[in-house]
This record gives sequence, structure tokens and C-alpha cells, in this order.
Amino acid sequence: MQSYRFHRGPQPLLISVPHAGTSVPEEIAQRFTAAGRALPDTDWYVDRLYDFAAGLGASIVTATYSRYVVDLNRSPDSAALYVASPTSPVCALQTFDGESIYRSGAEPDAAEVADRIERYWHPYHQCIAEELWRIRSEHGHALLWDAHSIASRVPELFDGELPEFNFGTRDHAACPEHVSQALLHSILEEGQHSAVLNGRFKGGYVTLAYGRPADRIWAMQLELAQRTYMDEPVRAWEPGRAAAAAARISSLLERFMKLASD
Repeated sequence: MQSYRFHRGPQPLLISVPHAGTSVPEEIAQRFTAAGRALPDTDWYVDRLYDFAAGLGASIVTATYSRYVVDLNRSPDSAALYVASPTSPVCALQTFDGESIYRSGAEPDAAEVADRIERYWHPYHQCIAEELWRIRSEHGHALLWDAHSIASRVPELFDGELPEFNFGTRDHAACPEHVSQALLHSILEEGQHSAVLNGRFKGGYVTLAYGRPADRIWAMQLELAQRTYMDEPVRAWEPGRAAAAAARISSLLERFMKLASD
């Protein structure tokens, strides 16, 4: 199986979906604990949520393998994403709730981690880099939207309940502030959803590595609280919520593209 799926569109927008994959090679899965096999930290159904994006003309790259195989939104050297805030390594050993992913003694060693990076991490990032270069060459600018979701409550990561729409631009290093503020206010002005910019989730490695406003490449992460489109307790797709969330995200992407072309 290829480590990602890719669709090319005509617009200057690339959507990255790094954490919706659920495939795990059998030689890895057989070493998982029950907690690891449940893949609880998956960005459930995010690829399905963005099904509309091809119709907008976006390019889309979607991971097929689980983030427990390799985390595509982490640095290959496992450097922490945020100062004074711990983050999981490129090959996670624990779930967000602190449970072991691997049976004791079955964790990957340095050679295995390096192999997974070569096999799964590099192809995905090569696709992003090449597509952004192509888009910028053709359009004069490129937009990257990193699509994520997470459980509304994860006590090990943050207090209380997460806002529904969490925009991250690495504190405006990856995208001009007026652009991210415009997208934030478009949600807040509707009055139907809570939203925050550069709160607990400021953007991960993808946003950090590719957002270069000086080179006319803007990157934005959207971390959705899963209650926005799912029945969280049973991790089930909820069609009504999902349709409403997809419509709002579609509007955000259209505005993102318009702001870039102004």
C-alpha cells in the first residue's frame, strides 16, 4: 500500500490530512497493546469530512497509515513542537491518555524508527513540498491547509473542553495575521461555534516547515473538536453535524483563497 493518496486540483490550495489513516502493518500491529490497537488518537473521518474539497479545485494529500506507525506532523528528529510543552515523538510510544502503545519490550528501536521515517514520512513530505512548489510556480502563491481533529476533552493535553475551531499559524509565522484573523472572525461572527487562534494548538511540524509568507506560501492548521462533526462517545460519523461542519470549512477555504488573490 502506498503511504498516501493524492489528488491534484487546479486551484492554488493544497490540503494535507496526515492523521486520518488507520492502516498498521501486521508486523507492527502484533506488538501493540489493546490500547494501541484501538488507535484512539486517530483524526477520525477527517478525510471523509473534506470530501467536498476536490470540488473546490484543491489538491489533497491524505495519509493511509496510522500516526502510530509514524507521525507525519512531527519533526523526524522528534523535536518538541512547542517550548515548555511536551509533544509525542515521531514514533509515539504512548496514547494521548498516557497508555502504552506497545507491549513491554516491543517498542521500536532507533533503526526501526529511521526505517519508518524513510518508508512513510519522507514520501508524504516530498509530495507536499513538490506540490507546493508546483502551485507556487503556476499561480505565484501557494496555500497549505493542514486538516486535523481531536477529542473535545483530553485531560493529559489541555484543561476542560477544547473550542470547536482551533486555528494555528505558529503565532503568525506561517500565515499573515490579517488572514488568520479574518478566518477566525468569520466563525465567531456566525455565533454558532467557539473558535480560537493560536491557542493550545498553534500548528504542528507541517505548518512550521512549509509556511513561508515571505515566499508567498501561507500555511494554516485547523484542529476541529470532534464533537463538531461526530458522535464522540461512540466515535461515529454524524451526518447532520458533518454536513454543517463541511459547509463551514468550505466557506473558510474559499475565503482563504480569496484573501491570497487580493
